[in-house]
Amino acid sequence: MATKNLSAYNLESVPSAKGYKFGIVVAEWNYEITGALAQGAIDTLKKHDVQDDDIQIKHVPGTFELPLGGQFFAEYSDVDAVILIGCVIQGDTRHFDFICNGVTQGTTELNLKYNKPFIFGVLTTNNEQQALDRAGGNLGNKGDEAAVTAIKMVALQKGMQ
Repeated sequence: MATKNLSAYNLESVPSAKGYKFGIVVAEWNYEITGALAQGAIDTLKKHDVQDDDIQIKHVPGTFELPLGGQFFAEYSDVDAVILIGCVIQGDTRHFDFICNGVTQGTTELNLKYNKPFIFGVLTTNNEQQALDRAGGNLGNKGDEAAVTAIKMVALQKGMQ
């Protein structure tokens, strides 16, 4: 269980993201949760000087499709980073394991193949309440954390060029 608020961070530790471009891929499955995560990411990007025109949002049917949606951003747009937003809740079968493993491996492969930050903003919880707690509930919003990570990774990459 997370022991910190996912929305809590030191504002001064995050550079301005003015001029950076971000893609956000949002899974439609569990949309009450993924929509809240996406809104958290958008709000955090804007808090750090990202303009509306520099945020592109696309939807995919489920969490398993996030890596392909991310690949489409890499191949058909000029974004600096892609935030992948999804939610997988444990059920009675091993389906949870296959989805989580697939999206994790797919995200790792995207980072390495495209030399671009692809941020894993995916909740993998035991139940719906844990997901709600992390999508703007009492543990903050994982979307905020994903946006901060995206900004920091783009700044790192641009600082090394």
